[in-house]
Amino acid sequence: MSGELKLLKPGTHFLMGNIACAEAALIAGCEFYAGYPITPSNEIAEHMSRRMPELGRHFIQMEDEIASAVAILGASAAGVKSMTATSGPGFSLMMESIGLSAMLELPCVIVDVQRAGPSTGIPTFVGQGDVMQSRWGSHGDYELVVYAPSSVQEFFDLTIEAFNTSEWLRIPTIVLSDEVVGHMYGRLEVPPYDKITIINRKKYEGRKEDYLPYNYETLIPPFVAAGEGYRIHMTGLTHDERGYPSLEIEDSHKLLERLVMKVRKNAKNLWKYESYFIDDADIVVITFGITARASIEAVKRARKEGLKIGLLKLLTLWPFPEDPVKIASQYARRILVAEINMGQLIHPVREVAECPVASINYPVGYVPPPEYILDGIRAAV
Repeated sequence: MSGELKLLKPGTHFLMGNIACAEAALIAGCEFYAGYPITPSNEIAEHMSRRMPELGRHFIQMEDEIASAVAILGASAAGVKSMTATSGPGFSLMMESIGLSAMLELPCVIVDVQRAGPSTGIPTFVGQGDVMQSRWGSHGDYELVVYAPSSVQEFFDLTIEAFNTSEWLRIPTIVLSDEVVGHMYGRLEVPPYDKITIINRKKYEGRKEDYLPYNYETLIPPFVAAGEGYRIHMTGLTHDERGYPSLEIEDSHKLLERLVMKVRKNAKNLWKYESYFIDDADIVVITFGITARASIEAVKRARKEGLKIGLLKLLTLWPFPEDPVKIASQYARRILVAEINMGQLIHPVREVAECPVASINYPVGYVPPPEYILDGIRAAV
């Protein structure tokens, strides 16, 4: 039986979010998975440990999250799509390798199924406290892309999107899920395979002697896998366009500028969001992940009460969708940011909004009921 026939078949399914994520990764072409058990992401690794061998692909359980992150970079350097999944504490341990991935321009996908924190927190309960860590967790200047699903379908779709973005831009990408989205069961529509866009990294096709792995003149240099006969040098040190360590100011400037600009220049193509009732809204709720589901219901109830409330659901958190947030703030007289933390997404919202911004925060570990968000809306009217 061909590998394609062993993939999740096109059609309607009823799956857990974490399983939908795993199946999406397989369809996207993930060839290597390395991970370490951590609640509430375990179902992804468990499922991949069974499914990867069925497809002739490679699964390995590492000794910890640090090793897992390093392993997927090694696989990526060898030319294959790679992935891991974790939760807050493990995500923290992976941060050094996320920076290394950005520096070496090695594509990989990291799924963070968020849980309550800080520290061990409540391992089996939900949280949305990794918003800033997902963007700024590693040190230095770099850019990456972070997606935030709010349903089983979005978890599936955004996992494929994360692989495509990672391969296209040669960056680490993150799917920032949460415990409820990961463990909920829901309807999943899998399109025919020929309707699913799959992007593979661009390969170098020139003469071997002309190859520059970090060419200054190319925003996203073509890729050459280790072992293909090219002269390759990879280092986490600041390097020149050949890949060799450099202390020259020109090399530092050109390298870092390219690392950030390949995301910034494509930001508008990376933004994904959905808007509800924005056109006449006096107040706009901005939210993401599982909180978006309660927020949408709250907004619908508010409108039945005659309140002009709109909602902006962010599917891309980073790069931050500045334009849609700014436009919403130009029409609304107030923005409310709903999230399961003490206030994280509210900061980039405040940076671009042209109207007052306030929080609707909810205790970490629990999903806010629609009535709680509705009370916050009523208080802001």
